[in-house]
Amino acid sequence: MTGSVDRAVAGEGRRTGRRKVLVGVAAVMMLAGGGASIAHGAADGPGGGGHAAHGTASAGGSADGQANPGGKADADGQTSEVGMVGGASRSGGFWMRADGVFSPPGSFVPSDALTYDTGLVPAAARIEVTQYADRTTTRVGTRLRGLLPNRAYGMHVHTSPCAADPASAGPHYQHSASATADPVNEVWLDFRTDRNGAGAAEARHDWGFRDGGARSVIIHDVQGGAGKRIACFTVPFSS
Repeated sequence: MTGSVDRAVAGEGRRTGRRKVLVGVAAVMMLAGGGASIAHGAADGPGGGGHAAHGTASAGGSADGQANPGGKADADGQTSEVGMVGGASRSGGFWMRADGVFSPPGSFVPSDALTYDTGLVPAAARIEVTQYADRTTTRVGTRLRGLLPNRAYGMHVHTSPCAADPASAGPHYQHSASATADPVNEVWLDFRTDRNGAGAAEARHDWGFRDGGARSVIIHDVQGGAGKRIACFTVPFSS
């Protein structure tokens, strides 16, 4: 009788061991198949020969269609806002990339990207802003998706962070204060969306931002130097 019990216990131990091995294999396969997200920065960042970040998550992505590093899945399977990445470049400059998902002020889930007009900038539309600067050049770029198709939008860098009041973002950032309001003295990122509601723009200047002087981008309902403020994204621009 004792021998039968010992054999039964030994058999159960072998089965338990096999189950543990199978669970371990399943966990490894899940991680390899996109069950985890990994973010890392490349040396040159946007426009510098590398890539800013890469995610293994299979759902969602940034405004350029790449996977969002570290993002969490929304109810629709898209990844959520992931904030900012950046670093130094091989050329002695630096780069930064910030991603945001628009939501109205006061939403249950706070966001650095606010839409004041969901008819023109729908909730869950996405924005990516990049900055690259070295000793001679500053480049600011933007990519967006989820907007109205085939429509012109205005966009400028502003001096203060976004808030529930669209006016809180302050005026346009100007290289020479109180000078002309134009694309030479300011950072204009006007763009037109394609048939899928995606758009992009880039501005280049031979000057950089003052420390703490540029804090957001504002989307306007028309292109040019003015227009109604319809959305805002707080961006940690570097000087």
